[in-house]
Amino acid sequence: MTLYLIIALGLLWWIGVCSRVYQQARFFQIEEYMSARYVRWLFRERGRWLPTRPVAAGVGGAIAGLFVGDTDFVTFIVVSMAGAVAVWPQPPGEVKKGFVRTKRATRMLGAAFVVALLLMLVAVAIANGISDGELALVVTHLLGFGVWWLAPFILIAGSLLMEPVEASIRNGFKRQARQKLGRINPTVIGITGSYGKTSTKHYIAHILSGKFRVYPTPKSWNTLMGVTRAINEGMPDDTQVFICEMGAYIRGEIEGICALTHPTVGIITEVGPQHLERFKTLENIAIAKYELIKALPADGVGAFNADNPHVLGMAERGHPQTRLTVSRAEPPTDSARFIATDVSETLDGLSFTVKDCDTGETAAFATSVVGLHNVTNILLATAVAVNAGMTLAQVAGRVRSLQPAEARLVRNVLPNGMTLINDAYSANPVGVLSSLRVLGLHSDGRRLLITPGMVELGDLHHVENQKLGEAAAHHATDVILVGEAQTAPVKAGLLAAGFPAERLQVMETVTEAIAWYQEHLGAGDTVLFLNDLPDTY
Repeated sequence: MTLYLIIALGLLWWIGVCSRVYQQARFFQIEEYMSARYVRWLFRERGRWLPTRPVAAGVGGAIAGLFVGDTDFVTFIVVSMAGAVAVWPQPPGEVKKGFVRTKRATRMLGAAFVVALLLMLVAVAIANGISDGELALVVTHLLGFGVWWLAPFILIAGSLLMEPVEASIRNGFKRQARQKLGRINPTVIGITGSYGKTSTKHYIAHILSGKFRVYPTPKSWNTLMGVTRAINEGMPDDTQVFICEMGAYIRGEIEGICALTHPTVGIITEVGPQHLERFKTLENIAIAKYELIKALPADGVGAFNADNPHVLGMAERGHPQTRLTVSRAEPPTDSARFIATDVSETLDGLSFTVKDCDTGETAAFATSVVGLHNVTNILLATAVAVNAGMTLAQVAGRVRSLQPAEARLVRNVLPNGMTLINDAYSANPVGVLSSLRVLGLHSDGRRLLITPGMVELGDLHHVENQKLGEAAAHHATDVILVGEAQTAPVKAGLLAAGFPAERLQVMETVTEAIAWYQEHLGAGDTVLFLNDLPDTY
């Protein structure tokens, strides 16, 4: 009889472990199946790795089982009820990105469930070796709780066990992508930088499509496997120019993408503190981004943002033979070939004059795209297009019909007359200033900023977010900060700059912020969504 009760209790805990593994898989997936990143996220807050309710139920159930139970069955009832309370799933809260049960995720979960089962079988065997039935049930309960606590690491174990299979599958996909690229043989343009990659890719694709058949990597598919998928699933057979966005969290990632795609044109947008938390120093970021330039052939083409000292330093290293530099600074950087002057920004968009300092050719540019940082992105796209054989006048004609990339300073007027500015994809110290300036251009009505601040800035987190708050004080009439702890520096900056405290609110979710402005704002008012953090924050 006692053995059956032990097995039933073990089964209860195994189901609870599997439930927690499944819940955690969403966060593991958001962290791109990278164990180190997931573990850092897990231990960033105590409630993630040691939640209060399960701990209380686990420990309390063991104590109650020892002192309340006077028979095996009563002890079983006590500890199983405590176990049910412990393993009952935590409410997920606001879910921005749900778990996608891909084939990879399914294989990982299957392996993790088997690992959990093996551990519970060991627990049952240990408990069954105890002669005192009531004590055996309490031990089963405690061991079950221990396995439940290990659920995040069981998930990692499942991922590691499947790694040889996943590596084989990835190699197959990469082999397929290489063969397809070899068959189509497009000109490959690589783009990287701390920020501005997706917008610049979007602009180049639009400009070059006036002359070539162009295929850019979709959305922000900028990892090695994202690029591989883009090639295998989306690249048309008649592609002449492949524009490949390249991202990196560690050194060597861009080098790997270049080994697959073999770019002959490389663009560096910015080197800044985005992902500084992972790279530790700006120098490490610069080294990672330079992997794209190193991969170019000697007769390749590099395009550089000369207003960024780290990027300008890359151009000055002398590789490749053709180096195109751009500047929108006042005055322009001395060594820049393509410069923007007379820059103006209104609610109708950007206008500026572009000069090719090598040829003396100039052209007037105008676009409905807003954000001063986009002048640099357009200049980089212009440099590449001119190198590809287009004239400045032809480029200017294409720029007139540019549209912003998804969730990057996209402005929409709602039927009720309220304006929404969606700049929620990400936020960086350069882009936020441009975004706030655009908010400030709306002179009618209230101007509401909704933001969770900036993240992954390492040691610069506090100072850069405080600067964000100080700048917001000059452009917004109302501010809603999302997440009290992470936005504390933004709040400090706002108040230090004299922003009225009664116009500042702190809420826990974006949903609450949306509900507030829908109730309190209307025609003529403007709302800027600045950054939107993933569920791991």
